Amino acid sequence: MANLPIATTQGLPALNVTTPEQIPEAGLDLEADVVVIGSGAAGAVTAFELARSGARVVVLEAGPHIPSSEFQEHAPTALETLYQDHGNQVNTTGDLAILQGKCVGGSTVVNAAACFRAPNQVLAHWAEVHGLENLSPEALRPYFERVERNLSVHQNQPHEVNYNGRLLIEGAKKVGIPASPISRNIRDCALTGHCVSGCKTDRKQSMLVTYLPWASELGATILSGTRAETFEVSGRRVTAVRAIATDAAGIQKPVQVHAGLVVVAAGAVQTPLLFQRNKIGNSSGHVGLNFACHPSLAVFGEHENDIYAWVGATLSAQAGDIENPLRGGYLLEAGMVGPVITSAWIDGGVGSEFVEFMENSKKFQAAVTLIHDHNVGRVYLDGDRKRIEYDLDDRDFESMREALRGTARIYFAAGARRVYLPTTRKTTIESADQVDSVINGLQNGKHMYRITSYHPQGTMRMGADHKKSVVGPNGLCHDLDNVYVPDASLFPSSLLVNPQITVYTMASYISDQILARG
Repeated sequence: MANLPIATTQGLPALNVTTPEQIPEAGLDLEADVVVIGSGAAGAVTAFELARSGARVVVLEAGPHIPSSEFQEHAPTALETLYQDHGNQVNTTGDLAILQGKCVGGSTVVNAAACFRAPNQVLAHWAEVHGLENLSPEALRPYFERVERNLSVHQNQPHEVNYNGRLLIEGAKKVGIPASPISRNIRDCALTGHCVSGCKTDRKQSMLVTYLPWASELGATILSGTRAETFEVSGRRVTAVRAIATDAAGIQKPVQVHAGLVVVAAGAVQTPLLFQRNKIGNSSGHVGLNFACHPSLAVFGEHENDIYAWVGATLSAQAGDIENPLRGGYLLEAGMVGPVITSAWIDGGVGSEFVEFMENSKKFQAAVTLIHDHNVGRVYLDGDRKRIEYDLDDRDFESMREALRGTARIYFAAGARRVYLPTTRKTTIESADQVDSVINGLQNGKHMYRITSYHPQGTMRMGADHKKSVVGPNGLCHDLDNVYVPDASLFPSSLLVNPQITVYTMASYISDQILARG
């Protein structure tokens, strides 16, 4: 396929979005070849790839359309306006925040732009255990290359690696842990450090400035604030999607899209809930099961000198063993959102102790940990209420403990005088000699750690065996003849690394499977 024009901050293709306010009170009744539910990484790529084949495409996005010109570069405001449940989506235990974007462009608008291909070891596991020989590194390479080219993915250049990132690389090399600048989908980064609040300068190549405008120029219709609710089903086919558009005044307007093909790309939480709500596609009993999420911890190392870890690229460098996710590998990413968020990630004490902790935030080296977690969770409906059942498995806690151990050793090697651990009760390591004793003393348990997830996966497992999976090797639902799922919910297992590039790649691959099927 021909290469795409690369988006820049000047002369961007127009992104035409129909908001609920533009929909008449009587609603809309639309005809399309394809209806895509969700406008994030998977939905946007699929919409574009099918639109450029000549298909009439309608995209339904439950979240609002907030142009980049309206981004506030303020994390609390972004959580309220751009995130699912205003940033308050949590597991049933209440000790794990599960962050997802809810806006036109989805999580690509608020992620930190880190780009990793799926590790070869993970793809080999998918082939061996789940019958997905079609997803070999060789087969997916041209798709990875396509999206990386289209999204300007490149390894951070020296000027894009801030002091915080340089310290991670320096310390990692001293203790023998692989490290390097991180790769990101950025063009001419302004180095403002506000990735998770939306890129006001349009340098991050999110779906807002790439695949969605490209699809829009090819005639795709994009509706914001429009939540898919029910399916019309005839035999093994979904013939229409019914949705509700809700405007700023709370007025609800019916939207119905009749389409020959349905693509559900609402993410690893909302996609299975939509299937459960409509009682379809679940002959295997696996819809909503096998949830994984890369539970992450933030770790701070206090130095004598100022670091200002939040200045510059949000994520600048990485360290760890990402080639062995199934054998205890972990990933560390140098990054810090800002001093205010510091108090949410680490217990800084109370009173004057807390004041001193916050005054020292400019001296903190910071990184977040990622692990390859087992798919022990599930997403389900309790009446009409969404539930995400997930507690850290003991096997995954061992990986998390190794990630903490590696982080602490790196920090002390880089010159830190103290390491703060993300426990609910204040825990510090005062010297390199204490690393093993403190880390070995940590125990798994509920409400013991300040855990955040940015990468929900699983819940619509892809596999060759229809009795053990929901989606087939080509992305088509086993139980339905015209419903595809291209988002992170189809991952048979956790990746370890940030999933966005793999989601783009899988959506691109599945789009080709759709077109080949005619």
